[in-house]
Amino acid sequence: MLKKIAVEHVRLGMHLQAFCGAWLDHPFWRTKFVLTDPNDITLILASTIKEVWIDVSKGNDLVAGEASSPSETITFEEIPPAPQASVQEKASFSDEAKRAARICAMGKEAVLSMFQEARMGNAIEAEAAAPLVEEISNSVLRNQGALISLARLKTADDYTYMHSVAVCALMIALARKLGLDEEQTRDAGMAGLLHDLGKAFIPIEVLNKPGKLTNEEFKLVKTHPEKGYKLLLNGKGISEVTMDVCLHHHEKIDGSGYPKGLNSDSISLYAKMGAVCDVYDAITSNRPYKAGWDPAESIKRMAEWKGHFDPSVLQAFVKSLGIYPIGSFVRLESGKLGVVVEQGEQSLLKPKIRVFFSTKSQAYIQPETIDLARSAEKIAGREDAAKWGIKDIDRYWVGDKT
Repeated sequence: MLKKIAVEHVRLGMHLQAFCGAWLDHPFWRTKFVLTDPNDITLILASTIKEVWIDVSKGNDLVAGEASSPSETITFEEIPPAPQASVQEKASFSDEAKRAARICAMGKEAVLSMFQEARMGNAIEAEAAAPLVEEISNSVLRNQGALISLARLKTADDYTYMHSVAVCALMIALARKLGLDEEQTRDAGMAGLLHDLGKAFIPIEVLNKPGKLTNEEFKLVKTHPEKGYKLLLNGKGISEVTMDVCLHHHEKIDGSGYPKGLNSDSISLYAKMGAVCDVYDAITSNRPYKAGWDPAESIKRMAEWKGHFDPSVLQAFVKSLGIYPIGSFVRLESGKLGVVVEQGEQSLLKPKIRVFFSTKSQAYIQPETIDLARSAEKIAGREDAAKWGIKDIDRYWVGDKT
């Protein structure tokens, strides 16, 4: 039996079934758990949520006479369906970035929690992660570049968890570029979120090793797809797509990948998508053993790796992010250096650039944003920030947005 009650009546021992409000408005990444920590009640009371659903068949009920009027307690056998979500309005990078930063933070918490559940031998429930995938999907709809770009800015220690959030967002963007429907797109997003759960069984000192792995350590890391697949087999509500991507995201179209050595004909579209998204986020992120590559340089190198990726999937991926993704460091024909801050609407070659350095004077200049779609300026090519002694170029596109 489900009851909707005011948050003032929430007590320890109640089974929290759902919040009455938006996912980002409540303090937890998941619901459907018994309240055992007094701090959780404090967090609920401090949030903007005014009512919650409890399941009295799985936890404590209201104390007799606690509700001051009948209207404060509404009882149902199941939660009435929520109103249909409105169409997501397009948003600027700046407007979406703060919301995307909150989604990334809660996404990291969600993945960390799932890794802990996996290590304890508990079954993974896809239903619990579905609201997170929905939020990521909606953010990508409002502004594709915001969450995808922010998710790349992870610390080496955060990598294992934030990588899953980033791959989820990249899979969603790629799915839409490939013309998949919304249900297929959500499946792709869930697959991205759960694809690396097998790493929960790899020692953290191996995952975060600052130097090159030994042969034995690399052999151990290569077991994570099969370990993750076995974990998901025992999960609840896990789709075939998610299990397929988990097991096969390290396969290569020439048959040289692992764990099965499949060739292009035997690898599913979703696994091919997972391979591209997984590698892109890996090589553009700071890792314990190396700094991340420039996004545009990463796209270039991936295109040169023959036999690794499906060409049509990689082409769609480039179209979804741009030839010069947000955060790419470039030189304009005028000699100005800058970082890509937003993609152009009409051309992959005409993004918006935040310029701040002149190669002619070899000095910093007053930063300004140039929209190449409305300027005679053109990109001359990628640049290496270290060559010019420039550090932390990300601050020029992130600024105070997060």
